Amino acid sequence: MLLKNLAELAEVDLQNLITQSVLERRNLEYKSSLPGGTDAEKKEFLADVSSFANAIGGDIIFGIACDNSTGMPVKVEGLSVSNVDEEILRLDNSIRDGIEPRLIGVQIKKISLANAKTALVIHIPRSWNSPHRVTYKGHDKFYSRSTNGKYPLDVDELRDAFGLSTTLADKIRTFRIDRISRILADDTPLLLSQGPKIVLHVIPFISLTPGRIYDITVVNNNPVKLKPIHGSSWGNRYNLDGVLTWSGEENGRCEAYVQFFRNGIVEATEASMLKPWTERLIIPSVLFEQELMRSLSAYLSLMKELSIELPAYVFLALLGVRGYAMGTSGHWMGPAPLVDRDNLLFSEAVVQSYTDEPKDVLHPLFDSVWNAAGLSRSLNYGHNGDWTGRG
Repeated sequence: MLLKNLAELAEVDLQNLITQSVLERRNLEYKSSLPGGTDAEKKEFLADVSSFANAIGGDIIFGIACDNSTGMPVKVEGLSVSNVDEEILRLDNSIRDGIEPRLIGVQIKKISLANAKTALVIHIPRSWNSPHRVTYKGHDKFYSRSTNGKYPLDVDELRDAFGLSTTLADKIRTFRIDRISRILADDTPLLLSQGPKIVLHVIPFISLTPGRIYDITVVNNNPVKLKPIHGSSWGNRYNLDGVLTWSGEENGRCEAYVQFFRNGIVEATEASMLKPWTERLIIPSVLFEQELMRSLSAYLSLMKELSIELPAYVFLALLGVRGYAMGTSGHWMGPAPLVDRDNLLFSEAVVQSYTDEPKDVLHPLFDSVWNAAGLSRSLNYGHNGDWTGRG
């Protein structure tokens, strides 16, 4: 796998692969030309892509000639392609339509060369929804990779692959439930104000793999990206788990904190927005959604800066909200519907790419909050999916 961020790759980085004699390996493959339009070439291409996803991820570089017997790159020749964007679309469509389940996070980067040709780099992240199979024209095979290239998975390997996928999803959900239990038990990095709470978790799939640790000095030196939900000013410090920010500290308790774990997980809590300032118990829908969209955007920006691979689960929970109504600008013929239970733990949303908009990621979660308050959907979204804040 290339060490540099894909967006920053240039011809010099490809030339360095030649001068440094970087051999093909389990997570890197060179190809002098693009796959053609025959069924056999398409199946071969899809087998290559799926094998990376089912193993540890990696990069395929089109436009570099290599010695097939040794895997040694020889020359950055480039590709003679009349319409590069059309070729990228063709490859992207082929990956989307020919592999199941659908791959998340595949990126294709074009690099212009001094010889007026183009190189293409396809980055395939390790999949957390594996195993993936090639389904094009009934091919129906699973592949993985070793140091010698791709190979078809046998029955025992397939059984292990399906088991690992299930185990990871279970680990993520178990982690989230454990954290919610700790918050309910007042077992938190800082004690939170009493009363209802908002809890947001962002859990990258890669974070729960063994030995995953990120540079928390980057986080502590840039605490603005860990601004607590609905916080106006905040403090920050290191702790055993990673880096902690908090706001509104009074009488030994704070109104909000954000815990950034060393493995890249973010836990953000807020305990002031839902305080019953009047006799009515209200979820302030516009402020609530605005603050969560802003917070998620900041946390994803930090994760991108740390090169944390996606996808990631986003979890939302509201604790202690029985009897709350959704604050809306609508007019009711009778009393507003009320939340009928203390704790609302919503199903996960998924961030697939850093280009995903927080308003789109959070939309189904917001709809679920409104459902819990007896309403059909978040009225802060128009019918075209845009957030308007007019609920």
